[in-house]
Amino acid sequence: MEREPLADAAVIRRVPLIAGDKSAADVTRDVVGALDAKASPLWWGGLGLSVAALILGAVAITYQIMTGVGTWGLNRTVGWAFDITNFVFWIGIGHAGTLISAILFLLRQQWRTSVNRAAEAMTLFAVMCAGLFPLIHMGRPWLFFWMLPYPNDRGSLWVNFRSPLVWDFFAISTYFIISAIFWYVGLIPDLATIRDREPGTRRSKIFGFLSLGWTGSFRVWHRYEVVYLLLAALGTPLVLSVHTIVSTDFATAVVPGWHTTIFPPYFVAGAIFSGMAMVLTLMLVARTTMRLEDYITPRHIDAMCSLVILTSGMVGLAYATEFFTAYYSASPYEQFAFYNRARGPLAWGYWIMVACNVLIPQLLWFTGVRRNLVVVFVIAILVNIGMWFERFIIIVASLQREYLPSAWSDYTPTSIEVATLVGTFGLFFTMFLLFCRFIPVIAIAEVKGVLQPAPGSRQVDDGHRGHRPGIAPETGS
Repeated sequence: MEREPLADAAVIRRVPLIAGDKSAADVTRDVVGALDAKASPLWWGGLGLSVAALILGAVAITYQIMTGVGTWGLNRTVGWAFDITNFVFWIGIGHAGTLISAILFLLRQQWRTSVNRAAEAMTLFAVMCAGLFPLIHMGRPWLFFWMLPYPNDRGSLWVNFRSPLVWDFFAISTYFIISAIFWYVGLIPDLATIRDREPGTRRSKIFGFLSLGWTGSFRVWHRYEVVYLLLAALGTPLVLSVHTIVSTDFATAVVPGWHTTIFPPYFVAGAIFSGMAMVLTLMLVARTTMRLEDYITPRHIDAMCSLVILTSGMVGLAYATEFFTAYYSASPYEQFAFYNRARGPLAWGYWIMVACNVLIPQLLWFTGVRRNLVVVFVIAILVNIGMWFERFIIIVASLQREYLPSAWSDYTPTSIEVATLVGTFGLFFTMFLLFCRFIPVIAIAEVKGVLQPAPGSRQVDDGHRGHRPGIAPETGS
């Protein structure tokens, strides 16, 4: 019997990332077809609720700007509570987009190709929501440009670079600009695809202008790859630096429960944790409403669940480390701060935080749970609830019971603060739903690079399996 060549013995078949034996033409037709199809009643219902929440938030913000921050439930002890909680929460939500786009791209994780576009858009919208709160807190948001170190006619008056508010301004603006550029560059090949499919239409003219003269030639693809790689390398440090800066706002204070060196890695892990949960939430909704079951498969859900398990363990370790550090410090103030979290007036919020962030995500270890998309959706929602309570407990519980019992005071958010939070969710989901409706939610060019080989074809494991993420096997046509 004749022996087969050694190369045939090394033949492998990749497990498909995209279901349905799709061709490159099928990818274009399905993704663009989702934009052309009539919007579902579920999409219209979601948009209606989001716009209503957005209007409520806009009314609340307008009222508090006209009246002053006295509309918040702050007092002498708790100086900034509900809104800085929302600020840190939304900054954390935006971290998963940069993680999926930059870090996983550099690590050549090809499963990211179906979810990176939506995650990047989610980053932009979350940062917009976060940026509202420092502006409101300024009291006179129309003077926000004073934060910039620009030449002025006020003599030697410059911004105070020792102020955490200035740190947040530069961190948010840098993060938003790099994320927006990264998102837009990755979108260019897909804009050209739609441009070439519908010549002469209004959408074709708009996308033709935005695609910057894309031709799909080898030279264009090569330069695109270089730019995309550089932006990924530039965006990767932002995942670590932005929330590190936000955590330093607290760590540089002398408030018991804040003054700790564990905050930077703790906050970064928590940000990725909450961001991945929000990506799961949005992707499961988009998968159903946009009929993208073949592109957002259980394999993608499984990979994102794995990241949720990893970061949940890191967050749980940080919770335990905080208690150990307080105990080991022998400082009665630090020890009381953490005892107060678990047994004080906000203990109910603390145990909600622990349950949602540490205990419930452990269900994702079971394969049956990860394959039940309804259960995964519920877990993702609970994780986001738990992460919001984490920020609320860290901020409010530490301020309510500081050093002197004579200064202790309780805090209750007002209806204006609650309406502002609801309004930010309205802004976030309104922009995301419009994004899903008018821009390809799936990265067409990148998905084409990870398609399953044609039936009957073979692929040798020579260390170069398919196209690298970000490089499509054909032009933008």
